[in-house]
Amino acid sequence: MSHVFPRHTKSALPTVSRGEGVYLYDQAGKQYFDGSSGAAVSCLGHGDVDVINAIKGQLDQIAYAHTSFFTSDPAERLADALIDLAPRGIDRAYFVSGGSEAMEAALKLARQYFVEIGQSNRRHVIARRQSYHGNTLGALAMGGNEWRRAPFAPLLVETTHISPCFEYRGKRADETTPEYGLRVANELEAEILRLGEDAVMAFVAEPVVGATAGAVPAVEGYFSRVRQICDQYGVLLILDEVMCGMGRTGTLFASEQDGVRPDIVAVAKGLGAGYQPIGAMLCSAEIYEAVETGSGFFQHGHTYIGHPVACAASLAVLTKLTGGGLVQKCAEMGEKLQDALQQTFGQHPNIGDIRGRGLFRGIEIVEDRDTKRPFDPSRLIHKALKAATFDAGLACYPMGGTVDGKTGDHILLAPPFIMEDHHIDEITAKLSTAITKVL
Repeated sequence: MSHVFPRHTKSALPTVSRGEGVYLYDQAGKQYFDGSSGAAVSCLGHGDVDVINAIKGQLDQIAYAHTSFFTSDPAERLADALIDLAPRGIDRAYFVSGGSEAMEAALKLARQYFVEIGQSNRRHVIARRQSYHGNTLGALAMGGNEWRRAPFAPLLVETTHISPCFEYRGKRADETTPEYGLRVANELEAEILRLGEDAVMAFVAEPVVGATAGAVPAVEGYFSRVRQICDQYGVLLILDEVMCGMGRTGTLFASEQDGVRPDIVAVAKGLGAGYQPIGAMLCSAEIYEAVETGSGFFQHGHTYIGHPVACAASLAVLTKLTGGGLVQKCAEMGEKLQDALQQTFGQHPNIGDIRGRGLFRGIEIVEDRDTKRPFDPSRLIHKALKAATFDAGLACYPMGGTVDGKTGDHILLAPPFIMEDHHIDEITAKLSTAITKVL
């Protein structure tokens, strides 16, 4: 009898025994293609010698020292490397243990920034429906994933949510794509005015929406208008790149493709590639200076922030992503994967949309392709697809509630950047087997 408290108490999971490249193996010897890199984490695959050696080397030096006493060389070097590559204006890195912690830190820093500059009335956060920003109470409150929020609603800080930029589901027949993007972006201004021009502290968004909606990029011009609105009303723009960042969409920072400048950006998952738990909250020089010249103390912290071994591992990962050319490879392989998915499933009567950027692709499942009508949620199509793909030897990331938190199903694909052309055929073949079995 296991004493582990699992994610799902009714699931009997196989035990993983080893990983090699793009594959995972259970104790029975069965091979699984890691088609979602776990939760878009294992961008370098499994068993990367350079990252493993970086971890071992750091363990020979120092495993842990509390950041109230010491900084460390790996943390300093990783911060320098990230800031050199970060969007314009980003100047400081705060290292945590994962994405939820990074978004929690972003939320608290945004509030403290306004306290420091004498605008303590700013307290409201605006985010988007069908978003996900983490599972701590603060991050969960920011997110618009209704089924995750519902049990804990009485504990969550007040956050308001506007429409997502979800062209497949939201664009009207009588508007162009730019008109649609402008319409949903302008909801931000309307919500700021409703709450009070001097009462909103931040707008939070994923450049490419991940788990909740399935690799949904914003349309061109959307984030440019969002940035204008934030600047006009003195609102901070917090971008959540926990899942879509660190090369996953074909550029190191996902926001590069939208030409938008964040005030705060959160990264994780691919930052450590699964070799160590790590995330980072990056902020602008202006925000940091407000704290530095004010109280001089960010009223936040966790035991394992700036962990030397995690930072050493992350620095090795970042070096491979950039100097090793893997971000560019991700962009190129992503286009090949998109083409293969379109060729295989583009005319399938139950595939409504195939979307995404880089090696971050979503396949939306519908009951009726012409009307975009989703399956009845009681059929649990996403759960059946997860079981069928896993049985076929493909680990991917199906989810339900794609449309409104209750209805809709999609499959999220986020394979390792080290995959080769022949792996695309493996993905499409195993997906075909599973989709045929379920639908």
